[in-house]
Amino acid sequence: MTNTCDKQLYKIENAPGFIAALDQSGGSTPKALTLYGVPKTWYVEGEESMFDQVHKMRERIITSQEFTGERILAAILFEDTTRREIEGMPSAKYLWEKKGIVPMLKIDQGLEAEAHGVQLMKPLTKLDDLIELSKENDIFGTKARSVIKLANEQGIKVRALNKYQAIVQQQFNVGKKVCEAGLYPIIEPEIDINSPEKEEAENILKNVLMENLNNLKPEEKVMLKLTLPTVPNLYKEVIAHPNVLRVVGLSGGYNRSEANALLAQNENMIASFSRALTEGLKADDSDEYFDTKLDDAIGSIYFASVEKI
Repeated sequence: MTNTCDKQLYKIENAPGFIAALDQSGGSTPKALTLYGVPKTWYVEGEESMFDQVHKMRERIITSQEFTGERILAAILFEDTTRREIEGMPSAKYLWEKKGIVPMLKIDQGLEAEAHGVQLMKPLTKLDDLIELSKENDIFGTKARSVIKLANEQGIKVRALNKYQAIVQQQFNVGKKVCEAGLYPIIEPEIDINSPEKEEAENILKNVLMENLNNLKPEEKVMLKLTLPTVPNLYKEVIAHPNVLRVVGLSGGYNRSEANALLAQNENMIASFSRALTEGLKADDSDEYFDTKLDDAIGSIYFASVEKI
């Protein structure tokens, strides 16, 4: 383990703060740009011009005087961002060396169609390349997302007919590969906040998570990114598990006020918000107004994560 990784691990385990999710993929980028006030006439969806625009947005956030390691533990980046520079430095290195924020990398390549009440990750054909990219850029760990729609044990837990890989099993298989490479995975089996079976799905997920955590080797440390639960502190046993570095809550479509209120009810769970973090920021904001709004957002999420108010 490198000295950089030692320092990053110490920060993740011990420092107060939350994780900023700046990893909008190609599929979610148009919506993020629309909310930011960038008209679709400024770019071509799916092409370089679109990624240029979203990089400008991320760069403005990251270089803001309000975006520092004092309140932010880590930031999750999209591959395209990682391959670009901020103020003449590779983006991930800028985060760590200039801001004191631990860089993480999104590694999933989108979702399969829904089956058995879940959406598995598509095959991670770039996993080896992204692990190498992470090592080259002093990136601490990875994040992979899949989605649970219904409380279907077959989809969440059981492998059916040797053809269908249950969502948690798939996540932990990928997580173990990341651990083998000397990195730390964020495992994200998101439960759709609009699911009619959300609470039931959460109970199934909690039990399956504990089963999989109990099967990890002592040196296999992971983080979990979970939908804010219907019943506060549902995941307290998961949070306390010796193989878990952190459990972070995703905003999942809640606005910032709603997400903060729910997060504050859950002890030792911190935020990893995306839309709730950037909510209200606009491309045409003056620098002063932009920083003021970003400060308000970061402050409220920090307090919900750390002070629980």
